[in-house]
Formats: sequence, C-alpha cells, structure tokens
Amino acid sequence: MRGIAKLLFVLGFIGIFVNGEAQTNRLKRANALYDAGGYFEAIELYRHDLDKVAKEEMGLYLTKIGDCYRLIGNARQAEIWYSKAILRDPPDPRVYYFYAEMLKMNEKYDEALEQYQKYKQLVPNDPLTDFGIQSCDLAKKWMESPSGYEVLNMRAINSKQSDFSPAYLSDDYSVLLFTSSRNEATGTKNHAGTGEKFTDIFITQRDKKGTWSTPRPLDGNINTPNDEGTPSVTANFNKIYFTRCRAGKRNKLGCEILVSERREQGWLTPEVLPLAPDSMVVAHPAISADELTLYFVSNIPGGYGGKDIWKVTRNSPSDNWGEPVNLGPDINTRGNEMFPFIHPDGTLYFSSDGHPGMGGLDIFRAKAKESGNGWEVENMRYPINSPADDFGIIFEKDREAGYFTSRRHDSGTRGGDNIFVFYLPELIFNLLGDVKDEKTGMPLANATVQMVGSDGIIVDTKTDVRGNFKFSLNPATDYVLIASLKGYLNGKGRETTRGVQLSQDFKMSITLTSTARPIELPNIFYDYDRWELRPESMAALDRLVEVLNDNPTIIIELGAHTDSRGTMEYNYELSQKRAQSVVNYLIEKGIPTARLRAKGYAQSQPKVVDEQLINQYPFLTIGAVLNQQLIDGLSDDNQKEMVHQINRRTEFRVLSTDYKPE
Repeated sequence: MRGIAKLLFVLGFIGIFVNGEAQTNRLKRANALYDAGGYFEAIELYRHDLDKVAKEEMGLYLTKIGDCYRLIGNARQAEIWYSKAILRDPPDPRVYYFYAEMLKMNEKYDEALEQYQKYKQLVPNDPLTDFGIQSCDLAKKWMESPSGYEVLNMRAINSKQSDFSPAYLSDDYSVLLFTSSRNEATGTKNHAGTGEKFTDIFITQRDKKGTWSTPRPLDGNINTPNDEGTPSVTANFNKIYFTRCRAGKRNKLGCEILVSERREQGWLTPEVLPLAPDSMVVAHPAISADELTLYFVSNIPGGYGGKDIWKVTRNSPSDNWGEPVNLGPDINTRGNEMFPFIHPDGTLYFSSDGHPGMGGLDIFRAKAKESGNGWEVENMRYPINSPADDFGIIFEKDREAGYFTSRRHDSGTRGGDNIFVFYLPELIFNLLGDVKDEKTGMPLANATVQMVGSDGIIVDTKTDVRGNFKFSLNPATDYVLIASLKGYLNGKGRETTRGVQLSQDFKMSITLTSTARPIELPNIFYDYDRWELRPESMAALDRLVEVLNDNPTIIIELGAHTDSRGTMEYNYELSQKRAQSVVNYLIEKGIPTARLRAKGYAQSQPKVVDEQLINQYPFLTIGAVLNQQLIDGLSDDNQKEMVHQINRRTEFRVLSTDYKPE
C-alpha cells in the first residue's frame, strides 16, 4: 500500500525501538523522519551512514531499516534487513515476530513458522504468535484448495505507481473511480513516507468494445496537492465520500472524510464531515445504499487495537449524522481493520491484518447474525487473498463480480498496488451414475431414477443398456436419488453441491436388491437360547426400517433360522419368538402391522453356499447345502462352529408389492 492506504498504518506511529545515540547528522535526520512517518526518505539516510553506527547499536539500526521497508509495504526488502538485524543482537525480541510476518507475506510459510516459534520462546505470552502460526497453516491449506473466483490484473488502468480502492460511478459498472499516485496526480512533491506522489482520485470509462479509457484525474474540486482517495459513491451516483490527508509539521499527516455533490457543472466544493476531533484519524468511507449508514476507519478512543471500523447513522439523507459506534470485537481486533465496503444486501466487506489470514491485509466478508447481535466473519481465501496486502474490494449488485486491490507479485503487476478484476464463473455440476444388481454387480437397464433437490426440483430419467444415468445439478443444493425397477427393492443415494466452489462431475453407484430371493439381515444378535434382540442389532434393523419406508407398498415376511442343534420342536418355538421380536421392533418404529409377517423356520432351511460365502469361508463349496450331514463331515471343530453360525440368521422376503398405505 502507498500514500493514503499505507498512511493509516503509520499515522501517529511511535517507534517500536528506542533510539540510540546518533553518530551523524544524517542519522539524526533519519531518526526524525522515522518518528514522523517519513520512512521512504529515512531508508536512504540510514543506509548511507550505516558504516558509522557503533557496533552495539547495529542491531537497532538494521531493525529500523527493516521497519521502514515493512511500513512502506516492501516485504521483500524488509525480510532481508530483519534477517541482518537478527545476526547483530537486536535490542527488542519483536524483530523475530516482524521477520516472521515478512516471511509470511513473501509466501515462505515454513520459514515463517520457525521464526514465530523462536519469538514464542522469547515472549511466550504474546497471543500474536499463535495467531501467526494459525495463519501460516490456513494459508497453505487455502492455496491448496482455492475458492472458485477468477482473478485478472487490470493492466489497462494500472500504472507503474500505486493504484487502489476502486468505486463504481455508473449503474452499468462502465465508469470506475480509483485512487492513484501516478505521475498525472496533482502537485509536484513526493510523499516522504512512500517516495511517490500524493494520491488523487482518477476516473476511467469502458466503451462498448470493453476497452477502458486512459485514466484522468476526477474533474472539479476533489483533488488537491494533498492525498485524496478511497472514494465511495451513493446509489444514485450524485454524491461522493472520500478521504483527504494533509501534511503538517515534521511531515505528520491528518485524515478526514469529505463529501461532494455532483451537479451539471461538475462536483461541488467538498465539505468536511465532523465525525471526530481533529486530532483523530477519520478515513476510508463506505456509504450504504439507503445513505443512512456511513462506515469509516478511525483511531477514535474506545477501539480494540490499531485502526477500527466505526459507523454513524441517521434517520434520513437530509439529517445530521449521529455519534460514532464501534462495530465491535467480531470485526475489530488488536490489529488494523480498514477499507470497508457495504454491499446492497447488507454484507460488509473489509480488510484486516488482525484476523487469521494469508499475510498482510486480507479481505473478509461479514454478515450480521440472525440475532442482530454481532457478525459472522469469513476470510475470502485464495485467490482473492494472497500472501501480500489485499484490500479495497467492491461488488456488483446482483453478481459475484467486481474489483479489488492487491500488492501481490505476478507477471502482470506494475508498481506497488494494482487493481484486479474478479468474478465467480458459472458453476457446472453433473452427476454421473449407474444402477447395478447388488448380488451380481450386473448393470440394470431401464431402471427409473428420480432426483429430488432441496430447491424443490424433481426430475427423473431411465438408465441405458449399461445401467448409466446422468443429471445436471444446481449449486448449493442437497439431492436425494431413488432408483426403482420391477422385481427389485428401491435403492437410494445422496449428493450435495453445498460448499463446492469449482465445477466438477460427481460419481454415484446405486445397487438394487432383487425380491426374487430372501434377503439376509446381517448383524442381528440374540443371547444363547434367548429371543430378545441385543442392542447391537438395532442399527441393522433401523436400516430395514429405512428400506420399508423407501418401498411403501411391499409386505414382507421376517424369517428366523436356527442351527441344527436342539430339537426341531424347540427350535421352531425359539425361531418364531425371534422373528416376532424383529416384527415388534419394526412396529415400534412406525411400520404398519399389516405389512409384516413373522415366521420361525428352526433348522428346516439350512443355508446354501453362494459366491459371497465362498469369499468369507473358502473351505466351503459353492452350491453346498449346510445341513447336518455336511457339518458331520467336517473334521475341524472351528469350521463346524462357523457353519452353525452361518445357519443362525434372520432374513426377510417380499410377499407382495400391493400394500396400499392408509
């Protein structure tokens, strides 16, 4: 950030490190500039006489140079000078923290973590350390899984200097205001803190071919030789709120918010809004669509740390503004919260270096809680955010698109801060599925597949000869799919596109169970010689309840089978009671009694070995009947017990499909 943007970080800044005895007049001037926020000019003076600094003060002055580079937004040079300072016994351990911060902003997250840990050893109770460590972990995660936004550098309007904080000046988004320190800005002097010209508000317009005009300073009485910038325009585009910062003694600067109305002859002379005492910083306005709330940034007493976001309200656009109200700890932190933008839907966007982020300033989205008390704050993640400073975002009213500012370094950046365009591409989701026989795995052609969405949409299709089907899905929607085919129980699947931010194809396979043969219920357990269901059986029976609810016209028989031990008469009675206990459980779960039959089979229907059993018990032979004769032929007692266990089972079979629910 440069000029008016960087100003809020350094305004009224008190040097973190105590000045040593300056050995030369040049170092004295450098220290005075440092204390006044003239960091750009101080750098050259420090570097020129660095060889004249006493050995015991070298760590201090190397740190000061690192501070200057950090505070003008040059993280790369700041990293270099902090690393030098650490080798020369700096007087304050916070140099390790700032070194870690610069490494983070230069996307060296693992190295940054090491420096945070070193700082934590020296200053174990500083919560900023854990905050930095958390930010590094989140940044790596977000870069591996970016959001769906596309981001492009606005090369057509960016200059070799700093360009930032755009604002719309037309309802078709073809006219854009922004802040710039380019050579065409008013005045002849350079800013001692940034080395660039004082900023002005510029205007550019897009023609029908999509080409942006050469930016020019905004007409009228807006721009002066001081810093002007961070414009916010009313919904009717007839008023502009903006920041002006004036230079004073020893290069100290003060900021205030002004408002100007547009007439046929142009913008009228701006008026200062008396929002806070003259000694306070007031900057970065954001006017709501109804013009009844003005958000701004300030260091008014009663805040939470550095610069906070505040608001003032009024009952009508012609009323005076009320007293400033801090947005509270959900928004404001020990760090700096800046560059607010209020969306017409009430969502607040802002930048912060005090919430967990990727490095420097990150852009955040905040929505008021349903209770009306506080905010839900969310990081916009990568690629809206980057390891560098990201701020000054604006949105179109009805589309996830707009502009923002970033100091990121890529092949298209020019100068310090650049304006980027972003948009959320149309998300395309397809569901590619198939329907198969559960037992054989063979595809089932001509099965009906119905899809029900949480958005109220219901569609259906038929599977092709390979059992395949396809649906298009909508974003942020939950889906239930039900597959059906005569002779089979209905099958079900679920899918969701909620939280999915990139176009993709989803895959699903639905298996259907044939009603032509009994269907075993796995994991139905009883104690020895008892018929009461054990607790671990409930999960399997709850799945049966779901099957019955998904197939509301079927009537089933619950059959219980015992092993061959015990008399036939006794086992018939035991198995009947076991089958009835399952029926009773289903009735308790709301299944109509008319849909259920209980039957005990004792040991009269031993299991026939199929491929599934062969996979579990390779000592068996496919097609074999697990009767007493087979069991007696086994020499291994463990194998005999396994066969008895296989025969002890609970099954259901479909008796009819013509039940009519009341």
